[in-house]
Amino acid sequence: MNPEEIMEKYERYINPSSTRLFRFMGLSSVEARAEGWTITDTAGTEFIDCLGGFGMFAVGHRHPKVVEAVERELHNMPMCGKVLFNSPAALLAEKLAEITPGGLQYNFFCNSGTEAVEGCLKVARLATGRKKFVAAQNAFHGKTFGSLTATGRDLYRDPFRPLLDGFTHVPFDDIAALETAVDEDTAAVILEPVQGEGGINVPADGYMKQAEEIAHRHGALLIADEVQTGIGRTGAWFGVDHDGARPDLMAVAKALGGGIMPAGSVIGTEEAWKGLIEAPFLHTSTFGGGQMACAAGLATIRVIEEEDLLQRAANTGAFLKKGIESIAKEFPQVIREVRGRGMMIGMDLTKEGAGGMLMALMIDRHVIVAYTLNNPKVIRIEPPLIMPEAVAAQVLEVLRDCVRQVADAIDDL
Repeated sequence: MNPEEIMEKYERYINPSSTRLFRFMGLSSVEARAEGWTITDTAGTEFIDCLGGFGMFAVGHRHPKVVEAVERELHNMPMCGKVLFNSPAALLAEKLAEITPGGLQYNFFCNSGTEAVEGCLKVARLATGRKKFVAAQNAFHGKTFGSLTATGRDLYRDPFRPLLDGFTHVPFDDIAALETAVDEDTAAVILEPVQGEGGINVPADGYMKQAEEIAHRHGALLIADEVQTGIGRTGAWFGVDHDGARPDLMAVAKALGGGIMPAGSVIGTEEAWKGLIEAPFLHTSTFGGGQMACAAGLATIRVIEEEDLLQRAANTGAFLKKGIESIAKEFPQVIREVRGRGMMIGMDLTKEGAGGMLMALMIDRHVIVAYTLNNPKVIRIEPPLIMPEAVAAQVLEVLRDCVRQVADAIDDL
């Protein structure tokens, strides 16, 4: 089936508006296969993946050790029966307890980031008996009802009001505002260590640790949404590690499945988990904790350890950020600011129309990028952590040429 036929089926059976938008931007390729940091389309064209599935492909596409682990479970028992115990879930839960900060010990496995956030919100209410939450403006926590209420952009929230009661949003990276908003009725503060869809916004050093202290001072919990920042993306296991923060609950997903399986987890301390310990069937999932997903998660963590990907993410991320900052100095009329941590980098452009143009130009040069959902002026760079520095240098060359073209057209955007 040729690409045009595929797009026609997308337009007829999936969503006509999004399909037309992609057509307008010149995005007409159909994925055929992928490996490492490369995606190949049905015409045989190879693309360097600098989007990484919005952070999902931490260990790259089809890492052989993750594929092997999943295949092994596929031929044994791919999905758990839910009555007997399963080994991959126990081993992954133990490993997550080992690499997460502080006393995070208990896991509830799910299938996505928004599910993990929903679980954190429910567990926080159960543990504290309180109903209020404090979140950040411009945050992105997902699009199901609870996580959407925590999300800090009205574009996604307004069509679905009324949402849940009891949520207050304060400016991100504003400790004074957070201190004012948290009180004795607050169940939890929920924050991203780095705002992803908000535009790769990196807070001041110590922000997450101060947020922890404020929450605990009022008897509230700290929920760290590590869906995008977790599992090595920022050059540490988790974004909170940079501050030494110790959250009570953590939402993890995206990279946890190794780019092979959907996988997520709600991870909490014993104190936060006390409500579920007393009544474990208050929150359940048919598909969460399946053998293939948990085997993928365990293999992913082992690959990161064996291949020293935390250090590689820090080093290659610093190389990319320095290179992009150099381009920004050369073309200040296009790039206003460069932000990021590890392999999670954002280019804040001077005009909103520049984002779509730069994205289309780079994909036309076979480098895949995208803008952030809450801020179309920010182009994100989130490659697989395994990307070699030589490939990163190639990406910088393409980026410089594309930014030059945007600079030539900036007055017309």
